[in-house]
Amino acid sequence: MKFTRRMAFAAGLAAVTFGLAPDIARADEVTKISFMEVIHSLFYSPLYVALDRGFFAEEGIDFDLVAGQGSDKVTAAILGGSVDIALAGPETTVYVEAGKSPEKIRIFAGLTGTDGSFLVGREPAAEPFDWASLKGKKILGWRVGSAPANFLREALKNAGLDPDKDVEIITNVAIPARMGAFLSGAADYGTFFEPDVTKLESEGLHVQTNVGQAVGEIDYTVFIARESFIAEHPEIVGGFTRAIARAEAWIAEAPEEEVAASLAPYFPGISAEELASSVTRHREAGVWKATPAVTPEAMTALQALLEANGLMPSGGAIPYERLVDPQFFEVTE
Repeated sequence: MKFTRRMAFAAGLAAVTFGLAPDIARADEVTKISFMEVIHSLFYSPLYVALDRGFFAEEGIDFDLVAGQGSDKVTAAILGGSVDIALAGPETTVYVEAGKSPEKIRIFAGLTGTDGSFLVGREPAAEPFDWASLKGKKILGWRVGSAPANFLREALKNAGLDPDKDVEIITNVAIPARMGAFLSGAADYGTFFEPDVTKLESEGLHVQTNVGQAVGEIDYTVFIARESFIAEHPEIVGGFTRAIARAEAWIAEAPEEEVAASLAPYFPGISAEELASSVTRHREAGVWKATPAVTPEAMTALQALLEANGLMPSGGAIPYERLVDPQFFEVTE
């Protein structure tokens, strides 16, 4: 799905009530919930927009931003009951559903529709970029088994390359050292998230393409909650989803400078120009979802991606209804 289609759908969304079940009412008073995001990233900008513009407050929901620093930590916190709602990779629901935990979690809204990392190189990008041109090159990647590592491998496969033979992917560089390693010449190419992409550009390097565009629509980060929490607090989950829907629609069309102003309180130390550049890059790549709906097709594609990387639990594919609770949105093509 290209950005123009997302924009058109988001514009239509602004004129209608988001498709929540009619019996899921808004909360009458402010409720403080416990929330955790997997990491703090500009990739998740619609979440911070919803906070800054008061969309959560208007739904009677309040929470603090806490970064779990890893999907494993987020999963443990939400299963243990110390977190009510979390932002994490959708694969967490697959792992928990296939595991032995008596408590299960469900996706109730989506935030990002594909990988938001960008391939950066040392020369200006060819137009159009050809992934096959990476044959024989060295790429600075991410930890084996991580979402950005899986998506990079899929992008290479889609171009007819064998990730284990046709390229060399460096996977053992710690996250804080990645930019320094790349600037020092550790690889020909590397995949990075914002704001690192903009900072690398300022050092004379060049963005080649978005990884997600080469893979397609597979939900990358979603909002999850325990089944029991959803059953006991549908008004909170419904309100949370409404706030995210409004943010996704707003960020699709608002001027970059306005979006940057909303993001600034959550990213001190990053200039307004860098924030605006990040907004433009993400929107042009179409990585933010137009609505919170998570489709069966996306979950099927996710499980195929996990299987291709040897990460799918035994027992075969898990049905959509055991991973996603769709009562808070209408799946619309």
